[in-house]
Amino acid sequence: MAKFDPAVPFAADAFAQLAIELHDAPGLEETVDAVVQFALQAENCTYAGVALAVRGAPAEIGAVTDPVVEEIYQAQIDADEGPMITALTERMTVYIPDTAAETRWPDWQRRVVGLGIGSVLHVPMAASDRAIGVLSLFNTRPDAFDNDDEAIAHILARHASIAVASARHEETMAQAVDARKLVGQAMGILMERFDVDDDRAFAILKRYSQDTNTKLRDVAQQLVDTRRLPAVRSEESA
Repeated sequence: MAKFDPAVPFAADAFAQLAIELHDAPGLEETVDAVVQFALQAENCTYAGVALAVRGAPAEIGAVTDPVVEEIYQAQIDADEGPMITALTERMTVYIPDTAAETRWPDWQRRVVGLGIGSVLHVPMAASDRAIGVLSLFNTRPDAFDNDDEAIAHILARHASIAVASARHEETMAQAVDARKLVGQAMGILMERFDVDDDRAFAILKRYSQDTNTKLRDVAQQLVDTRRLPAVRSEESA
């Protein structure tokens, strides 16, 4: 497919189609995979990837078009430094036209040069002033990305940010519904076993969650799976 030109209507049509695909994607994994596959078609890149921000934890690899990108990402996540980490934490575009001449991240530089990467473009993804991740483009040639490439990457990153934020919200809501169902099952077991009402059953689960420093959902899961609560105190003394 020819490289997209953001100045012509075809580009608008292509991004409109992408927006539909992202909206219809069944989950987060499918969403980010659609983004990187689109990047391969729309951009002058050999490889593409998306790294995702995780609140209170290291970044995680969302999607890659080649194992090379996964290796480059993982090395930066493990070291907590590199151009992708900078783009993510500082929410700034990082363009490295010639990896052979890069001096800011020597360990990263040696790795990517050894993997045959000539130029790299990282564009931050954000929604509602919250870091979502980074869209990364790689080319085996130096000086591969021009202003048009960066402009397209920013448009793609905006689409991706909204789609990823939406997919995460839907997953969170689904997990919350599943957790409520699981807690309800566990409460039913306690109500039947000890002849207590729902308030008392929930209080028992909550106490075991606190006493064992375990999430309420996990306590409920253990009870449903084993018909037993963590061995802290007997259920009857609750």
